[in-house]
Amino acid sequence: MIQRLYTKNNNPNDLQRIVDILNDGGIIIYPTDTMYAIGCHALKERPIERICKLKNIDPRKHNLSIICYDLSNISEYARVSNAAFKLMKRNLPGPFTFILAADSRLPKIFRNRKEVGIRVPDNNIIREICQLLDAPILTTTLPLGENEDIEYITDPELIDEKFGDLVDVVIDGGIGGTVPSTVINCIEDEPEIIRQGKGVLDE
Repeated sequence: MIQRLYTKNNNPNDLQRIVDILNDGGIIIYPTDTMYAIGCHALKERPIERICKLKNIDPRKHNLSIICYDLSNISEYARVSNAAFKLMKRNLPGPFTFILAADSRLPKIFRNRKEVGIRVPDNNIIREICQLLDAPILTTTLPLGENEDIEYITDPELIDEKFGDLVDVVIDGGIGGTVPSTVINCIEDEPEIIRQGKGVLDE
């Protein structure tokens, strides 16, 4: 199923349908401020396992990230120092992933990893869904085969053609980007950029 959504003035029923899918353990594909991503309710174990299988990743070895609506309840899911919080506040919403120490409220699939990536994308579609869900959304970029056309992870129609049978809904929010988020490790005292992506950090 493909669902067109906009940056504002969406039909509340369309948004609620997406939230119901997430609450029921469904998987969605959606736009962010960087690339299209695949995600699910971050506090539900089974859909997280489905996504890891779909992407052929081992959650014990692979960093997992979550999208939050804002930073107001960030301490429920990660341990964050004052310095890291200030840095995040200056740069979010935006195309960044901040790596923090994971908190015990996250499902045990996260607990094999001591870290969790935190995203607050500058994209109203996924943030509005996140706000209505009242929970974080697990997020990971769409997989692209070596010889596959980039349109299969940027064009919603082609994304639906490729992944539509594997997920519950593809959200069409227009053509997506090709540059990933900038990743900053905030576990140590000094924040460290471990991948320079779209975001330019304001330190």
